[in-house]
Amino acid sequence: MAIFSGPLQSLIDELGRLPGIGPKSAQRITFHLLKVAPEDALRLAEAIIAVKERITLCTLCFNVAEGGLCAICLDDRRDATSVCVVEDPRDIVSVEKTGEYSGRYHVLQGALNPIEGIGPDQLRVRELLVRVEEEGIKEVILCTNPNLEGEATAMYLARLLKPMGLTVTRIASGLPVGGDLEYADELTLGRALEGRREVDG
Repeated sequence: MAIFSGPLQSLIDELGRLPGIGPKSAQRITFHLLKVAPEDALRLAEAIIAVKERITLCTLCFNVAEGGLCAICLDDRRDATSVCVVEDPRDIVSVEKTGEYSGRYHVLQGALNPIEGIGPDQLRVRELLVRVEEEGIKEVILCTNPNLEGEATAMYLARLLKPMGLTVTRIASGLPVGGDLEYADELTLGRALEGRREVDG
């Protein structure tokens, strides 16, 4: 039941629709916005409008972009022969933070999930295959999430890409630093063993 009315309740309702924000958080943010200076609240409103008006998807890799191509696709210092496939633009941020990758990306915009009606046609799979054929890509790194949907997506893509005569790799996933073997589930520990590498010594 709505306690408040008019614009106040409308703002609480809209904020409550955002992921990770429950009714209490929505109320707290709304009352915070009431207290701040009008110019601060307007700056937030203008930032939201600017994002909706100016940010689109990169026409090549489907990352977020301002204009046709994203900053990564425009950067000619990046290795154009290597493409890292991720589910979501936010995953690019995670990979970039490692400082270990200097190639390009391809954002699928999700993962295979038949229960929710997400098949290959709902993802950017066709566009990836076209890129591989047209851009001289030599390696595709499958960097989907290490969950059921991500694994199914990686296996599906590997089956499509292998016959195209390029290197297809999957990120190793395993134990977190500081974790104990005792608490690792079988899948995580199995992945850690699969992704093992030689120790320099």
